[in-house]
Amino acid sequence: MKIAFVGKGGSGKSTLSSLFIRHLAANEAPVVAVDADINQHLGAALGLTEDEAAAMPAMGAHLPLIKEYLRGSNPRITSAEAMIKTTPPGTGSRLLRVAEDNPVYDACARTVTLDGHEEGDVEYVRLMATGPFTESDLGVACYHSKVGAVELCLNHLVDGPDEYVVVDMTAGSDSFASGMFTRFDMTFLVAEPTLKGVSVYRQYKEYARDFGITLKVVGNKVQGQDDVDFLRAEVGDDLLVTVGHSDWVRSMEKGRPAPFDLLEASNRVALQVLQDAADDSYAGRDWARYTEQMVHFHRKNAESWGNAKTGVDLADQIDPDFVLHERLGQQRTGVTGGPLSSPLPTPQPA
Repeated sequence: MKIAFVGKGGSGKSTLSSLFIRHLAANEAPVVAVDADINQHLGAALGLTEDEAAAMPAMGAHLPLIKEYLRGSNPRITSAEAMIKTTPPGTGSRLLRVAEDNPVYDACARTVTLDGHEEGDVEYVRLMATGPFTESDLGVACYHSKVGAVELCLNHLVDGPDEYVVVDMTAGSDSFASGMFTRFDMTFLVAEPTLKGVSVYRQYKEYARDFGITLKVVGNKVQGQDDVDFLRAEVGDDLLVTVGHSDWVRSMEKGRPAPFDLLEASNRVALQVLQDAADDSYAGRDWARYTEQMVHFHRKNAESWGNAKTGVDLADQIDPDFVLHERLGQQRTGVTGGPLSSPLPTPQPA
């Protein structure tokens, strides 16, 4: 299942994302973690050093390889250059699975061994990152130019009920400038018990209303019942759970994480509540609607800028008979069941 963490800058969404990822890994679930925030903090929250986090490959730098791999033998896509961030899969496309090995993960993902565990108790996750802004981006690029590779991968990723993709999104409501917000079975909005803290919730709730987005609020930095009552009054039944001060998190942020099983019992219970809510949401996924939303945003992007940029009618990339489904993408085959043999190009800079 695909899960997003969103919220106001400074709300603690990267910290909660990392705790949730650690919780899933401790439960032996396959996890792909994606840092899609313009400020890249997830790697450090998962225990990477500053140098290790800086050395993470940027997905955007490998966009030509990603496109060529996902295109496969799809006859509706004439070239990798004709693909945009919303290009949907169709017959002949290559699909990604959470737990498989593939050239996209080889180029863009790194295995992170989670710190703070007892000897012999090793857990790990795959981590991918959009990449930070560089000097050449300043003044000419926006956040959305960075996350296009993430959206393309999510469109081609087939996930099952016991495997997880966790995406740490950008702060605020910027994610609504693309269709990526519809890719998630559950969106956890991290909110502090302040008026500013819940303002992003109101924006997100309004924008998501017409798209069937499952949105739950995680109250963070909650110090007492008055904070809980405030959040309940502001967000109502969308408040799922609250999280308070954590000595474990404070130690982790100082670079001295304790074994994860020493995380406070109340916070471990809160993380299980998040997992249960995500599991329940995935169980109700409508694959046809999921595919239709993908196609809807592809048409919008094609008409507004994609056709002009590529010089082709991108609506022709839509396979009307294709519906993404959990059964597809097994054993790295085409959606018709036949193996794909299109060679991958030598990776080139984007």
